[in-house]
Amino acid sequence: MRLTVAALLTALALPAAANQVSFANGWQEQRLSLFSSNDYSFGQSLGLVSEGAVSIAWTRVGRDKWGTSGASWTWSVDQSVPPTDLSLKGGDDRNISLYFVFVPEAMAPSLEGANIRALLGNEDVRIMQYAYGGNHARGQVIRSPYGPPGQGVTIALRQAGTGSFNENVDLAADYARAFGGEKGALVGLAVSGDSDDTGSVIRAALGNLTLR
Repeated sequence: MRLTVAALLTALALPAAANQVSFANGWQEQRLSLFSSNDYSFGQSLGLVSEGAVSIAWTRVGRDKWGTSGASWTWSVDQSVPPTDLSLKGGDDRNISLYFVFVPEAMAPSLEGANIRALLGNEDVRIMQYAYGGNHARGQVIRSPYGPPGQGVTIALRQAGTGSFNENVDLAADYARAFGGEKGALVGLAVSGDSDDTGSVIRAALGNLTLR
């Protein structure tokens, strides 16, 4: 079933389950450019408008969810960037990405208060982002052209276009496939929209984010 962003936001205004992530509190925007940023609306779900811009909304994950090994969510796009190559630095626009930030379990307590820039600058941090955008096959693992080598990957889920979809991912299996070995502690989540390279417009939403 396809829903508009407005319909999705209305449908997701429901009481949160125990492991469901709320976007109402604790989220902060991290600008990646001095001159532009996305427009986020925070509540039970997250709405996103990006007009030739890029930025990240992020939050920390509490200790009770550090052991998370899977996740599910719904995302919707009403207006899309064109297809791009997500491996290309400076040409990798995508409608919406959901990031999962992992650190070795032994390091998690010392990084509990770290901000997103500190985490991104730590060579022991590993980041998986699931993307709605690009022109890649579903499930393809794409090495990030940003940050220290081997730190981040993009996993393609939906190509550029519009529509509403439910996703269900095995974080532990995807981590092993992307980096090898066992995942560490999940300490952070982030959502971004990226339209600056193509100068296009994104209207999207993400909700029903549940960790397990």
